Amino acid sequence: MYKKGLLIALLCFLAFMVVPQVAKAATMTSCATDKDLYQQGETCVIYVTIYNDKNAKIQVTQLSATIDYYTADGVRYLQKSFIGTELPDEIPQGQSTTYQISIDLPNNIAAGYTNPKVEATTEIWRASDSKWVNSDYLNSDYLTSKPKIHVESQYKHQYQEQVSISEYLTNMMNVFIVTTIVFAAVAGVLFFLSRKPKSIMQPNNV
Repeated sequence: MYKKGLLIALLCFLAFMVVPQVAKAATMTSCATDKDLYQQGETCVIYVTIYNDKNAKIQVTQLSATIDYYTADGVRYLQKSFIGTELPDEIPQGQSTTYQISIDLPNNIAAGYTNPKVEATTEIWRASDSKWVNSDYLNSDYLTSKPKIHVESQYKHQYQEQVSISEYLTNMMNVFIVTTIVFAAVAGVLFFLSRKPKSIMQPNNV
């Protein structure tokens, strides 16, 4: 009984040693948007940095960002955008590469926040048989600082524009009033100074 258990344990150990181990070959170290606030219809750019922490080169085979959003009339959509760089793209051992993913925000996207999910897949170079093999699936869910897209309300933007126009018109009106008063004062002074004193008539002595 003891020998049988020892044999099973030995076989399990050998199987564990023979089966190739899938080790982490890449890390998504950062993922951030190009600015904090967006308008409807604008393009959001996400910067994604991937670091190769293995002892062999890796290549990024797929990189995308998906947003889950609602339209202004309450309809829910999923929109997936891919990296513009041609893939696969190699990352040497111990180095990082930053990629850009552009997301065209719809013109009817509802105001508020949405967290894009960034996903990447990588392959690692296996020198023993000189071929690329599947390595890692990475996503932004595990990042401490997750990317966030804040879409500003169209009505708020219009209101701010109206406020700016109103403030501009008010300032121009104040300048006009002050300028008018100054010109009136100058004109009054000039008119007063230009008046000639009347000559006093002397009586005729007979």
